[in-house]
Amino acid sequence: MNQIAVIGGGITGVTTAYALITRGHDVTLYDRNRYAAMETSFANGGQLSASNAEVWNHWPMIFKGLKWMLRNDAPLLVNPKPSWHKLSWFFEFMAAIPQYEKNTTETARMAIEARDYLFSWAERENVDFDVKRKGILHIYRNRAGYRHAEKVSRLLAAGGLERQPVTPEEMRAIEPTLAGNYYGGFFTDSDSTGDIHKFTNGLAAAAERHGARFRYNHSVESVRSDGRRIHIAAYENDLPEDRHAATFDQVVVCAGTGSRHIAAQLGDRVNVYPVKGYSITVDLEDEASRSAAPEVSLLDDETKLVSSRLGPDRFRVAGTAEFNGFNRDIRADRIEPLVDWVNQCFPGVITRHVVPWAGLRPMMPNMMPKVGRGRAPNVFYNTGHGHLGWTLSALTADTIANVIDPQPVDTAR
Repeated sequence: MNQIAVIGGGITGVTTAYALITRGHDVTLYDRNRYAAMETSFANGGQLSASNAEVWNHWPMIFKGLKWMLRNDAPLLVNPKPSWHKLSWFFEFMAAIPQYEKNTTETARMAIEARDYLFSWAERENVDFDVKRKGILHIYRNRAGYRHAEKVSRLLAAGGLERQPVTPEEMRAIEPTLAGNYYGGFFTDSDSTGDIHKFTNGLAAAAERHGARFRYNHSVESVRSDGRRIHIAAYENDLPEDRHAATFDQVVVCAGTGSRHIAAQLGDRVNVYPVKGYSITVDLEDEASRSAAPEVSLLDDETKLVSSRLGPDRFRVAGTAEFNGFNRDIRADRIEPLVDWVNQCFPGVITRHVVPWAGLRPMMPNMMPKVGRGRAPNVFYNTGHGHLGWTLSALTADTIANVIDPQPVDTAR
C-alpha cells in the first residue's frame, strides 16, 4: 500500500482519489477550498459529451478567433496583451494542427470509454447528480456549419461514436420547446448530462468512506521529490502559522490551472493555460418556465453555447472561451449573450432569476489531457482536460491509477 498525495479537489482530483483508494492505497487529497468542486468543477455546462470531442486545433478556429478579437460578446475572445505563457501556448496550439484529426478521434474514443467508469461508480456509490440520459442535439444555423459537422462526424465515427443527422423537423420532434430557424442538426442519443458539482461531492464522500483523507482549506505552498519520497508543505486557511508538512511515496497533480506552477517545482513542463468559460443557471420558478425549458441537452455551433436541464427546476447554459490569464471576473458583457440565447431559443422561460458564474478551464495546447508520469519516478499528472474534464475524468483517473498500480482492467469499474 502506497501513501499517495493528490493535489486538487475538482473532478479530476476526486476521481483520481477514488480510483486510488478503491485499489487499496493510502490517499490524501489537498485542496485550497472549503469543499470539493468549488472552482472549474462548480457550474459547467453539464454535458457528458463524446459528441463534443472535436479539438480546436484547426485553421478555421484561428481565423474565427482573429475575426472576433474586437467583439466583447464573441464566443472566443483573446486579450491581445502579450505574455510569454500565452505566446508559448498559442505557438504550441498551432504546431498541433496536423494532429487535429487524430486527436479528435482519440478524444471521442476516450469519452465513450469514460462513460462506463463514471456511471458504474455513481451506481456503486449511490451518487445522485441529476443525470439525464436523453442525448445531445447539435444545432446548426447555416450550411457551412452543418457541412463542417459532417466532416467531424466521420472523425467521431472513427473513434466509435454514432451520431445521426437530423432535419429541422426532426430536431423539433426531439426537442419541441426549441424556437428559431435552423439548417439542420446532429443527434447523439448515447450522450448525457449531469451536475458536475453534485457528482464530485458525492464521489468525494464515497472516497472518504473508503478511507481517503481530504485536507480542505489547505493551499499547497511547495512540492518536492527526492526520487524516493514526496515532500509537501501547505498552509491551512492561508495562515503562515498553520503550516502543514508531510511526506508521501507518490503524488498525482490534478490541480487544474495551477498544475503548471506545481509541475515547475517538480522539474516538469506542463503548459496548461487558463481558458475562462461562463455559465448561467436559470431558476425555473414557475410551471410555465419548467414546461418551456428543454429536456434534451443542446450545443449551438454558431454561438458555441451548450445547455443542460439539471433536475426539474434548473436550466444551465454555458460556453464561450476567453484567453485572459488568471482573470476570474464575471463580466456582464460576456453573460448577456447567454441570457439572450435563452430568450431567443426558449422564449417561454423567464430569465428574471439567473445565477452567473465563470471558471478557468485548464487547457493543454494540443487539447489532450496530460495523463502520465513526470520526470521524477514518483510524480504523476492527471490534468489539462480543457472543456472535457467532466466527460473524460473517470477514464483518465482510472488510467493514472493503473500507471501507478497496474491491475486487471475490470477491477476498478
